[in-house]
Amino acid sequence: MNSRGKEVNEDWVRKLETATSEKLRKFNCLRGREVAGGEFWDVVVVTAADDWQKDAYELQIQAKMERKELPLGIPYKVFSDPLGCKIGNGGSTLHALQQLSDIYGTTLAKLRVILIHAGGWSQRLPSASALGKIFAAVPLGRPLYQMLELKLAIYVDFPAHMKPGVLVTCADDIELYSVAGDQRVAFDKPGFTALAHPSPLSVGAAHGVFVLEPREESASSEMETGTCLRFLHKPSVDAMRDTGAVCRRTSASFPLSDAEFVYTDSTYYVDFATSQRLLGVLGEVGPLECEIDAYGDFLQALGPRASIEYAGNTANVGRRDEGLVEIRRKIFRLLRGTPLNVILLNNSKFYHIGTTTEYIFHLAEDGALRRELGLVPSAFSVDPNGKEDAASCVMHSVLEATCSVGAGSVVEYSRLGQGVSVGRGSVVSGCRVGPDTSVPDGVFVHSLCVTRRERTGFVTVVFGINDDLKRRVKASASMEALTLFGATLDTCVSLWGLDCSHLRFSGDASGCSLWTARLFPFCEDRRESFSLSLNMLRAVLGRYVFGLPKDTELISMHEALRCKNLQEMLDFRKDLYHDIARGSRTS
Repeated sequence: MNSRGKEVNEDWVRKLETATSEKLRKFNCLRGREVAGGEFWDVVVVTAADDWQKDAYELQIQAKMERKELPLGIPYKVFSDPLGCKIGNGGSTLHALQQLSDIYGTTLAKLRVILIHAGGWSQRLPSASALGKIFAAVPLGRPLYQMLELKLAIYVDFPAHMKPGVLVTCADDIELYSVAGDQRVAFDKPGFTALAHPSPLSVGAAHGVFVLEPREESASSEMETGTCLRFLHKPSVDAMRDTGAVCRRTSASFPLSDAEFVYTDSTYYVDFATSQRLLGVLGEVGPLECEIDAYGDFLQALGPRASIEYAGNTANVGRRDEGLVEIRRKIFRLLRGTPLNVILLNNSKFYHIGTTTEYIFHLAEDGALRRELGLVPSAFSVDPNGKEDAASCVMHSVLEATCSVGAGSVVEYSRLGQGVSVGRGSVVSGCRVGPDTSVPDGVFVHSLCVTRRERTGFVTVVFGINDDLKRRVKASASMEALTLFGATLDTCVSLWGLDCSHLRFSGDASGCSLWTARLFPFCEDRRESFSLSLNMLRAVLGRYVFGLPKDTELISMHEALRCKNLQEMLDFRKDLYHDIARGSRTS
């Protein structure tokens, strides 16, 4: 890249930083005070997977309001999915629209709503499983931001330029953008209006891609508006080219350096009238019995070149439920002819933090996001060794002066005693770590409080950062097919002095996984729980025998979530909060 290119790129980056800083400033001015009409959202909706998760979300939102961490004077609603089969974020959208209609009636036609999808069990980011990915920590602010505050801050300008309707977004992504001083991101057109981000073709293959109508490109403009002819869901590169989705960079000043690129999806808006048409899907099909995607299944029905052929293409569907094809056909018929407007945010970044590796990379390793969002290595913590240029991330934790945290590691909601060292590329979450303890490289350690058979205790789950917790295999193959820290389960179990025949899996009999394997000891003390699980981890890594105490009860991550003691986990965080606020160093 020549010097001019570097200067242009740096100019775009500065614009992004300035715009993000201003959004955070505006949101901070709203935190803890009653907002006036038109100043903020009329309703904030968060979706949950079930009533257990709903209770957890409502409890945390109420605590945030009491601590004045959110704008006040508006309703924060949590809607759980109905009992039964999974319905996907598309089904959650429909279900939320129905509940909003039931609550507000005709008044809904005057309200601006943000709908944040936060259901699911975060199996790829298990530190967020118990309390929710919408409450995942972000190293920013005092008190600490979580994803809920960050989402509301990034979209703080939207309500003032939005007609009644619903903005649909997800809890585990971050969109940063800038627009010129005379430009506004406005949601004021009928139908759907989606945000679009210039992305390499390789990124488009894993996301939604917009096929735009021909337009005069304004290469130096931070924002453009247009109309989408057709929406592609996880298309091949050939499909992008064949449909005309591929754009070509015509100016050296364009923020994206790729010669060819596509515009990919993130958040979208639905005006009130269209949301009611969308709600008609429930009226036609009744209770949903399959998963619907709020992006692929809705947006593919839009635009003048949309074809019903997508209804039968289930190549990108994780679970091929019966009835999905027919529901897609009904969605297509209900939405046929509905426009899909696009807001092209040329100077924008899209970050996904829904996996452990992404969480580590973006919070502890990636200098780009740190700079653009103003993230800090040590946020709202007692961390005597915290340095401004540290390549690690400590959040809402109390560390003794002799602690050390390795590069690329994240420590959150934890207490670390004297002499504790955390290796490189690891996650320590919700833990109480005794003195002189060493956490190895590349591991995930997370403590939960659980109540089983009227006994309250603790479970510390340990996984390798790259272990696949979602992979399901047949019970007959589980011992050899599932691996933990690079070792097969039969190897792990034997090193722990257990009989392989005693290994059990929780949940239904449809498959076995690390998520459902009963591997982790139930202990009466949080620190003891951490120590015991860590010794099990070391035995596997060192390939030596560590015999578990006799009659140790083992449970799975799946079971731990079902019997989690929500109040105790929140109390642990509250105690940390008070100690951090006082600057305490007690462990």
